[in-house]
Amino acid sequence: MRLPNLGSMLTDTGDKRAYFCSFLLLGAVLGLACLVGTPPFVNNKEIMLGWGAMEPTQNNLSTSCKTQCKPSGSEPLPNGIVSRTSNLEMQPMWGSLHTQKEEHVAKASKSLLAMAVGIKQKAVVDQIVEKFFSSNFTIMLFHYDGVVDEWRDLQWSDSALHVSAINQTKWWFAKRFLHPDIVAEYNYIFLWDEDLGVEHFHPGRYISIIEREGLEISQPALDVAKSEVHHQITARGRQGDVHRRIYKSRGGGRCYENSTAPPCTGWVEMMAPVFSRAAWRCVWYMIQNDLIHAWGLDMKLGYCCQGDRTKNVGVVDSEYIVHMGTPTLGGFDENKSNAELRGHVPVSESSYLGTMVGVFHASVHKFDLLAKLIAVI
Repeated sequence: MRLPNLGSMLTDTGDKRAYFCSFLLLGAVLGLACLVGTPPFVNNKEIMLGWGAMEPTQNNLSTSCKTQCKPSGSEPLPNGIVSRTSNLEMQPMWGSLHTQKEEHVAKASKSLLAMAVGIKQKAVVDQIVEKFFSSNFTIMLFHYDGVVDEWRDLQWSDSALHVSAINQTKWWFAKRFLHPDIVAEYNYIFLWDEDLGVEHFHPGRYISIIEREGLEISQPALDVAKSEVHHQITARGRQGDVHRRIYKSRGGGRCYENSTAPPCTGWVEMMAPVFSRAAWRCVWYMIQNDLIHAWGLDMKLGYCCQGDRTKNVGVVDSEYIVHMGTPTLGGFDENKSNAELRGHVPVSESSYLGTMVGVFHASVHKFDLLAKLIAVI
């Protein structure tokens, strides 16, 4: 059987052109069909389909992330209504909104002074608070003796916050009332004892110095002539505004230029520590619920200094204080006999030396174990 001669059948030029185009189209379709069956195309097809399916998944993940990032319990609330932090500012019950906003702007750069106080130290506390109050500080007093009303005659008393709990130290109060989210608006937290003389101390100048020096954790130096000094590093130096280390070449606990550990460097005492906002967030978590006198805590503050403790922890010499060393909060009663006092240990916030040695070593050991665990993780 002979096939017809297609060339003779397609005499018209237009017919030839149409036939040729149809032939090319058929070839392209057959080639595409073969290509679709190859493994590379199948894989690429799956990838392209995956991109299309991934878009709603990404949207779901984004929504899920937004929900998970909300504070626990606030998931049903719209983002705009969730307030993560607060402050210790008292709000007036009346007054125009405009006036309140102006007052808020005026107080925007405030810091916080928090102290555990007893009525017997009223005169000393008054001198301290007067200086801080005039420097635009928020004042919070922890009354460990339960006496609050007898402070009302002081000019600043109604502007201060008063919290009362019998026979509790400032660390107990701080753990429960100075949560980082509550004090997040304050640049610095001064957590001080009540037995401090501030004749040569100005809060505003002090803050200017620690900001300039980049100190995340600090304390004012102690006037050696008038203070109860427990550690050499807290003694006032006279060669500049700040010192960060000491040198000791004799006796026990020697300190050299290459020393990197407390109390040679990176260390402050617990009677008058000052924390930046970031440092306090870390320190608050370090404070255990059963912490009473903070023995051992001072040795571990370097973990919270936001970097190198030999640089970010220091003692300010140009703004210095007097540490009176007054036994308070369970200290000696002058009316008691020696027999009654025998075996009694004063629990002044800053009377560290010679007491609670076992507690100190236990605390240090506890933090060392924690540090090792973190390093392993």
